[in-house]
Amino acid sequence: MISFTCDYSEGAHPKILERLAATNLEQLPGYGMDHYCESAKAKIREACAAPDADVFFLVGGTQTNSTVIAAMLRDYEGVVSAETGHIGVHEAGAVEYTGHKVLTIPGHRGKILPEELSSCLEAAVTDPNYEHMVFPGMVYISFPTEYGTIYSKQKLEEIRAICDKYSLPLFIDGARLGYGLMSPECDLTLPDIARLSDVFYIGGTKVGCFCGEAVVFPKGNAPAHFYTITKQHGAMMAKGRLLGIQFDTLFTDGLYFEISRYAIDMAMRLKEMLTEHGCTFFLDSPTNQQFVILENSKLEELSKHVAFDLWDKVDHDHTAVRFATSWATPPEHIDELRRWL
Repeated sequence: MISFTCDYSEGAHPKILERLAATNLEQLPGYGMDHYCESAKAKIREACAAPDADVFFLVGGTQTNSTVIAAMLRDYEGVVSAETGHIGVHEAGAVEYTGHKVLTIPGHRGKILPEELSSCLEAAVTDPNYEHMVFPGMVYISFPTEYGTIYSKQKLEEIRAICDKYSLPLFIDGARLGYGLMSPECDLTLPDIARLSDVFYIGGTKVGCFCGEAVVFPKGNAPAHFYTITKQHGAMMAKGRLLGIQFDTLFTDGLYFEISRYAIDMAMRLKEMLTEHGCTFFLDSPTNQQFVILENSKLEELSKHVAFDLWDKVDHDHTAVRFATSWATPPEHIDELRRWL
């Protein structure tokens, strides 16, 4: 059985394993106070062209989203997200669990439209009953989105301008950030992401790490006591070195971008193969997640040999499924998939 289920099926990149093994018996301070974490932070600041950035290492994506949102919102505020946003669909209500409502607006292949965001915020501030409502306190987007799509620089700048107009922070969920930045259709860089956001995170769990996300407040604008809030939310690792060493390795000699580009190369190879076989695509994705529509009978047969993710029921006889490549996808797995289509 070969798997295209997700992009974190494997453990960690071999260079990370080597660094963890080589440093295993070093005695280091806990909770991210070690020199590997400091080195990783410095490398991330340099890669983001944000020398004043506050950088924190958290254990996983859901913990990161709920911690950042809770830290930045007042009690009566919610976070605006596409209806397909990860925080509103696949995180078991983690944000609501902290007392903050996810305020959804339409998602268009995973993306929000600037004009619809503007209408939503304008309606909120002009509603005569606004004191009875949950206030929009933040805008959340994913890059890439849950549908593998990406924002152009122009659209992200438009969203940034709207956030500025209404004095709202922009939070970019970067669980798959590397795969978005290395897409052939992407016109954004990591410094652009830092410049246009108030907070974002660089995903490690899905891009080569065992676990971990690097939260970046690019303007040195971390909320007061964010370190303490992280611990309250169970998002801090006592052996913080494990996260610092991983990110220090990823941001040495461009490894993060190298392995992200490899995943995209595999995705484009997969996309080409699926096209050659006459597969119907559910949508056009330029990143490592590829979505196709299968007849249910074909889906059942294929699932005996290949693991993939069921995505959406199209009609009585057809289902949209997702194939995801990663930093570790062997080319041979694409050739094997070809045999069963």
